[in-house]
Amino acid sequence: MSIEPAFPYPVGSGGRLVWAVTLCIAIVAPVAGQEPAPATEVLRFGTDPTGGAPYIFKIDPAGPYVGFEVELASYLAHKLGRRAVPVEGEWSTLPELLDKPRHGEKGIDIVLNGYEQRDDLLQHYAATVPYYVYRLQLVAHAEDDSIQQWSDLRAGKRIGVLEGSVAFDYCQRRYPGQVLPNKDVAIMFEEVKRRGRVDATVQDNPACAWFVFQEPVYRGHLKIVGEGRQPGFYVIYLRKDDLQLKRQLDDAIRDGFRDGTLQRLYSKYGLWNADQQWLAWSLTGQFPPEDDAPIETLSSSGGGSVIPLIPKLLQAAGMTVFLSVASFPLAMLLGLLIALGRVYGPSWLAAPLTLYVEVIRGTPLMLQLYFLFFMMPKIHPVLALDPLYTGILGLALNYAAYEAENYRAGLLAIPRGQMEAALALGMTPLTALRTVIVPQAMRIVIPPVTNDFIALFKDTSVCSVILITELTRRYNELYNFNRDLVVELAILTAALYLLMSYPLALVARTLERRWGTPHVPR
Repeated sequence: MSIEPAFPYPVGSGGRLVWAVTLCIAIVAPVAGQEPAPATEVLRFGTDPTGGAPYIFKIDPAGPYVGFEVELASYLAHKLGRRAVPVEGEWSTLPELLDKPRHGEKGIDIVLNGYEQRDDLLQHYAATVPYYVYRLQLVAHAEDDSIQQWSDLRAGKRIGVLEGSVAFDYCQRRYPGQVLPNKDVAIMFEEVKRRGRVDATVQDNPACAWFVFQEPVYRGHLKIVGEGRQPGFYVIYLRKDDLQLKRQLDDAIRDGFRDGTLQRLYSKYGLWNADQQWLAWSLTGQFPPEDDAPIETLSSSGGGSVIPLIPKLLQAAGMTVFLSVASFPLAMLLGLLIALGRVYGPSWLAAPLTLYVEVIRGTPLMLQLYFLFFMMPKIHPVLALDPLYTGILGLALNYAAYEAENYRAGLLAIPRGQMEAALALGMTPLTALRTVIVPQAMRIVIPPVTNDFIALFKDTSVCSVILITELTRRYNELYNFNRDLVVELAILTAALYLLMSYPLALVARTLERRWGTPHVPR
């Protein structure tokens, strides 16, 4: 199935000249360095399978990876006399794998995973000639009549994008405060399909073409809105000193366009369109009698000063503080109730509470957030909560299990005789717990509880997986487009975490000195 673009550019009299100049800059720019080490029998390419179709995915969970870039890697490796081997990593940090030893556990030769040609990355890595022309495409729910064109997004629509992508940078600049980034492209389309936490998504057109027209689960539920915007190139990144490998890959890409191999490959996934025809003509030097206007490349350059980025970090730090302050009191209350139920409650109550504590402590917080955010709405739509509320609830439920153990230790440290004495004085069990047992236990557990509060500040970073932009996520976002400022951004982020957590340590010490651990007679 071949999907022709719904966004052709008009013919321009000077199009061929500008187009040729643009491509010449991208294709023949010299790369300084020395020749690489001798080639190995494999071509290890960095990729992130969570990006999904049509780039890399599995039809059979037990089968091999498929996808147009997987097949492209196999084609390139074959042309080089090698065998393509995928090396999995997180999409936003794949280029950094090129900084690692070539033959280490995460050693790779190239990065091939829908990476745009960007000035900030070209400062550190070499790049091949383009192998695909992409455009940013807007996708909304098929029945959402409120989104008919790009300008409709300005009406406060929530926009899902891939974290660290050009789409993220594009939407952040034009629709500030409306962007919800995520590391999983499929999640964004799923949210649009069920009209959940995002109203629309902006993705590269290969993903949009696949999910809108070819993926059976989404076909008929989504629509492409308006024309594609901000055209640019997909390129393969590699080390700057791999001159021979770069030449071989460049030649292989040109040959693939010249003999029709890449056209057949892209058509197989519904990705061949007029833009790819232009790329083929340009790389092979075979221009048609008339040509469209040139395709522009998008440069997301880093560098500059870190000062303008500080307000963004401070804003995200405020979200970190809010998540912590809102969730931890709930965790303390729930943890105390669980501890009381386990120590003083009946056996039929203690058993499920013990199970809760063990399950929560034995599973990752990220998995628990995924369950609350993505699985609960499938059980019943009323369980679909706002990301912020889900984050608060998830942190509270998780830390409640740990606080329950702290309080249980404190309660067990109080001799049973004190409860018996309180009951002998005529107190009810509830009154005895409230006025005698719990106050003493609370004083005992001050150090571990405050320590957990400090830990919670750092664990709020996990909430980034459910569309919450806190400090760590903001650091990652800023780093993706300001790679020259990685040290400064890291220091600022660490300093903000320290400024938030250190006062808590001082408060804990003050509380310990003022109240101390009571002497409990035996």
